[in-house]
Amino acid sequence: MPEQRTGAVDPPGLDLTRFETFFESVRPGAVTAPLRAEVIAGGKSNLTYEVTDGEHRWIVRRPPLGHVLATAHDMGREYRVMTALLPTDVPVPATYALCEDPDVLGAPFYVMERVEGTPYRLASQLEPLGAERTATISARMVDTLAALHRVDPGEVGLDGFGRPEGFLARQVRRWKKQLDSSRSRELRGADELFASLSERLPEESAPGIVHGDYRLDNLLVDDGDRVAAVIDWEMATLGDPLTDVALLLVYQRMASLDSGSAVADASRAPGFLHDDAMLERYAAGSDRDLSDIGFYLGLAHFKLAVILEGIHYRYTHGQTVGAGFDTVGAMVEPLIAAGNASMKEHR
Repeated sequence: MPEQRTGAVDPPGLDLTRFETFFESVRPGAVTAPLRAEVIAGGKSNLTYEVTDGEHRWIVRRPPLGHVLATAHDMGREYRVMTALLPTDVPVPATYALCEDPDVLGAPFYVMERVEGTPYRLASQLEPLGAERTATISARMVDTLAALHRVDPGEVGLDGFGRPEGFLARQVRRWKKQLDSSRSRELRGADELFASLSERLPEESAPGIVHGDYRLDNLLVDDGDRVAAVIDWEMATLGDPLTDVALLLVYQRMASLDSGSAVADASRAPGFLHDDAMLERYAAGSDRDLSDIGFYLGLAHFKLAVILEGIHYRYTHGQTVGAGFDTVGAMVEPLIAAGNASMKEHR
């Protein structure tokens, strides 16, 4: 039975007594003292908690409170892909338990290892390290992505994890449909970009594991500048891995787009690898053909523009809470313009 906890306040969404009862049922003896916990990441994405008994520490992930789309916050999906990747060269946290019974905490959740590391997001975090270390970190970020894309999904038990056939065409249709559902203003170049993507669908790269949101702040980097863990797998699927490569580059380009609204600018730090160097390094660690990278860059720009337009739409309709939403809309047209430019530049 869980020990009596006195004076402790459970964080929202995590009843520690109920959690401990479950965790002890699947990991007997793991907990050695009363538990306490704190939220270390929250918001519209999944909630992340650090739980400790004073001797051991674990990470618990669950969907956000309130309205939840199961397809967007699939705990079993994150748990499955990380568990599958444990024996590979891709660094992921060890996984300890998955609870799919919503009666325990009000939603499914899983428990994983707490990995020490920094999710670098800003140039101001990297600049004190110096250009050489920053170059090493950004290079290892690319190497880790190439390692992920070398994994054979079937060999690690991920057959059926996604539908890789027709992946790119579905992505183009999906993001156009999403844009149409949240468009409330004229967006210069949006129809042109969609038409170009529809007309220029390339032969797809060999199917692989797609992270879906691969960027520096979804990596934990240790004190030796090594990638200790890749985290936040909620968008993972099987598909064309070059979509990960392009999205990584576009995330970095957002720091220099003429919008004044970049929220992550790590790529501005001296020493951080530029686009061409990243593509060369990825190519050296992969056998994938990058000759159609212009299409993938166009698609990545389109995807992010649509996501931000959706946020802008909710902001203008009073459906967002918090600061910073007022500048999101300014990024949409620069992203679309950059997408069209990428399509033309790499034709």
